[in-house]
Amino acid sequence: MLARVRQRLLEMHTTRAWAALLSAAALVLVVLPLSNGVMAPNSALHAPDYLVPLLGKFLCFGISALSVDIIWGFAGILSLGHGLFFALGGYAMGMYLMRSIAGEGVYRSVLPDFMVFLDWKSLPWYWRGFDSFPFAMMMALLGPGLLAFVFGYFAFRSKIKGVYFSIVTQALTYAAMLLFFQNSAGFGGNNGLTDFKHILGFPLHAATTRLGLYVVSGVTLLLAYLACRYITTSKFGRVLTAIRDAELKARFCGYESTNYKLFVWTFSAVLCALAGALYVPQVGIINPSEMQPSNSIEMAIWVAVGGRGSLAGAVLGAWLINGGKSWLTAAFPSAWLYVLGALFILVTLFLPKGIAGAWSQLMRKRRP
Repeated sequence: MLARVRQRLLEMHTTRAWAALLSAAALVLVVLPLSNGVMAPNSALHAPDYLVPLLGKFLCFGISALSVDIIWGFAGILSLGHGLFFALGGYAMGMYLMRSIAGEGVYRSVLPDFMVFLDWKSLPWYWRGFDSFPFAMMMALLGPGLLAFVFGYFAFRSKIKGVYFSIVTQALTYAAMLLFFQNSAGFGGNNGLTDFKHILGFPLHAATTRLGLYVVSGVTLLLAYLACRYITTSKFGRVLTAIRDAELKARFCGYESTNYKLFVWTFSAVLCALAGALYVPQVGIINPSEMQPSNSIEMAIWVAVGGRGSLAGAVLGAWLINGGKSWLTAAFPSAWLYVLGALFILVTLFLPKGIAGAWSQLMRKRRP
C-alpha cells in the first residue's frame, strides 16, 4: 500500500520538485504568518498588516489561474468567461456576509442596507438560507458548478470549440454582468455588496482574522494544486491531453471526449468559484465589475505568461502579473493596460511556453 502511494506521488512530482513545493508551502503558510503575527512591529523581519490581505488576494488569483490552466493547458479549452464563476462564488460569500450583519447596518434593518434604500419590503426568496455559512459555501460551489455543467453540456454536445467557444463564454459573462448591474436583480446593482463586518463571528478588520483568511487561502491553493496535479498525471489527464492534441483520434480510440471535457470544465468552474468566495472577505466588496470581460482575459494572460500546461507556472504568472499591477497602477495608473498588452504579445512571440517552459528548456540544456 505504501509502495503504491509512494509510486503515485513520484508520478505527480520528482523528489526535487516535491522538496521545492514543500519549501514554497512552508514559506507561504509558516514563515509569513509568523513574520506578521509573532515578530515585533519594529523588527526588520515583521510583515506589515496591509501585506497580509494583499498576498491573500494573490493566493486567490493563484487558484483562479489553476482553474484556467487545467482546461486550457490540458484540455485545449480556452475560456474567456471564468470571471463569471469567480464573481458568482464571491457573491454567494457576500450574501452570507451581508446576512450576518442583519440589524447592524446603517438603517438597523434585517434587510441589507441597499434593499432598505430601494424600498424593498422583504427579503427575496433567493437570499433565504444565506445566513448559514455552510449553506452559503455550498451555494458558492454548487451554483457556478451547475451553471457550468448545463452550459458545457449543450456547448460540448453541439461541438462548439476553439475561438467560437471562447466568444460564447465571454458573451455569457457579459450578459450576467449586465443583469447584476440592475438594481432590480437584488444584488446591490452597480455598488454590489460591501460594508462587511464579521465572518463566523470574527471581526473582518482584525489582524488575526485577516491572517486566518490568508492561511485558509494558502492551504486551499496548495490542495487545489495537488488536486489538479493528481488529475493531470492520471490516466484521465493523459486522455485530456490526447483530446487536446487530436480529439478525433481520441474518439476513434473509444474515449467520449464530451464527457471528459464536461467534467474538467465543471471542476474548473467550481475551483474558480471557490477562489472568488475566499477573495471577497479579504477585499471587503463584490460588484458586477468582477464579471467584466477584461478580468477573464487577464486570467488567460496569467496562464500564458506563467506557462500553459504547467500548473505551477500558471500560479507564478498570476502572482507576477498582479504584483506588477499593484505597483504600476499606483505609480503609473494609465500605463497598466498597455504594459499588460505588450507583455502578452512579447510572451506569445518569444516565450510561447511561458516562464515555466523557458525554465524547463534551460534546465534541460544544463544537464550533461
